[in-house]
Amino acid sequence: MSDFNAVPDYIIVGAGSSGCVLAAELTSDPKRTVLLIEGGGSDRSFLVDMPRGLAKLLEPGSRYVRDYDVRRGGNRGTERWMKGRVIGGSSSINGMIYARGFPADYDRWAALGCPGWGWSDMVRHFKAIEDHDLGETDERGAGGPLRVSGHPTDAAGGALCEAVIKAAAQAGTPRVDDTNAAPEGGIAYQARTIWRGKRQSAAKAFLRPAMKRPNLTVASDTEVLRIVFDGRTAVGVEVRDKHGVRVNRARREVILCAGALESPKLLQLSGIGPGKRLRDLGIDVMHDQPQVGQNLREHLYLQTKFRVNDGGLNREFVGLRLLRNVLRYLFTGAGPMSHAAQELVGYIRSRDGLPRPDCQIGVGLYSLAEGPKGLALEAEPGFTIGGYFMHPRSRGEIVISSPDPAAPPYIDANYLAEEEDRTASVGMVRAIRHIVAQPALAGIVRTELAPGPAVQSDDDILDDLYARGGTAFHVSGTCRMGSDDAAVTDPAGRVRGVEGLRVVDTSLFPDLPSGNTNAPAMAAGRNVARRMLAER
Repeated sequence: MSDFNAVPDYIIVGAGSSGCVLAAELTSDPKRTVLLIEGGGSDRSFLVDMPRGLAKLLEPGSRYVRDYDVRRGGNRGTERWMKGRVIGGSSSINGMIYARGFPADYDRWAALGCPGWGWSDMVRHFKAIEDHDLGETDERGAGGPLRVSGHPTDAAGGALCEAVIKAAAQAGTPRVDDTNAAPEGGIAYQARTIWRGKRQSAAKAFLRPAMKRPNLTVASDTEVLRIVFDGRTAVGVEVRDKHGVRVNRARREVILCAGALESPKLLQLSGIGPGKRLRDLGIDVMHDQPQVGQNLREHLYLQTKFRVNDGGLNREFVGLRLLRNVLRYLFTGAGPMSHAAQELVGYIRSRDGLPRPDCQIGVGLYSLAEGPKGLALEAEPGFTIGGYFMHPRSRGEIVISSPDPAAPPYIDANYLAEEEDRTASVGMVRAIRHIVAQPALAGIVRTELAPGPAVQSDDDILDDLYARGGTAFHVSGTCRMGSDDAAVTDPAGRVRGVEGLRVVDTSLFPDLPSGNTNAPAMAAGRNVARRMLAER
């Protein structure tokens, strides 16, 4: 890690997907100095490198994650959310799914008052970061820092993958080479942030090369407690590390890249948020902004599960076979331990007549069941099709519960509060069943395990969604950008009502993209960084 004694130009809070890209881009100008602060520790770990190490990374008590208790909405209890607390953020612990979303997503963002975020703008940033093994096209990049590869078609379980692809085509979802270049949907082998068997996080792709520069300092295991202001201008952050509490100052700006939960939390702790709530907690109000922490969007993810005669990989991850596969991975970088969280990805319509797909599904060649210590792999072969409605209308919130930064915030996902979300989610389950019922899977699929054959009516499917559905780890929108006065940030990420402060992470997103959020978060970091480089 580099070091410099002078006060940096910029302090970036959070070394996740957006923060790593932002730090790399800003320090490409040798005249700009950056201090990047991360609450977690090093990402140099065999478990981080090995794609199927994610099961251990996400275990309860893992040092790589930050846990949150989240209300599901209504009276449906709570669930546990996890976000990366490590160099690389959630890109160091996620399922390595590379999904950019559809061009229409970004054109909608532009129409919502976010100029510079339309597809013609964003495709440049996606292409610039990508080194895709399918090669360069008008809409796909090659030669960039982020390695993207497809799931190997000759891998274990290939016959079952091919059968599912054929079944999807028989049900009306065509096979494509690259779902990121298929705006009308399709099914394909999963594009992954994996290269030669190793995870390609934002830290590996962007931050580590930038750390060789003398104008970048990275401080890990350092918690940011509050933003420090001089008048209405952000001038630094209060931090706590092994040496105690101190203030780090910045000459130009403080940039929050802490994620859609921690960024609004830091704003509220620093006096930017719903005024009455903050005053009730004894916090001096810097800027009364009711929308900080509102507009929370999350995909409600549901797994459907099927027993098969052959082709599932459950047995490859237990006992002696697991040992053999780990050894194979160590010596060759191949085998089941090199797979992403899913082998296939598809974009489907929840019902006829829609102009484009509204649901994303992912196929994993495993099946899980509740055991004495929680979820565990089943002994018999199975496969899972998980999915979610991509554009939920329901909105949740995050608000702090105390002026103490260590106190857990109140988070409500508010799943399925809107009729459109319920209709589309039920339709998705029926569409998955339609795929599995096709001739290509006859003689392969023995039975549906979940939701199960008894779950047939809309009400029964909804009950199952309420009971088993949960986070897709795509939380966004809590510091919504826009050109209207109610927006928390402007389209350059600047926080309205104060100076010298930005937010650059999935908090900005005015709506969820069509799919996973890691790739959009990295492209967002480059988008804002390029604006900042052009500003001065």
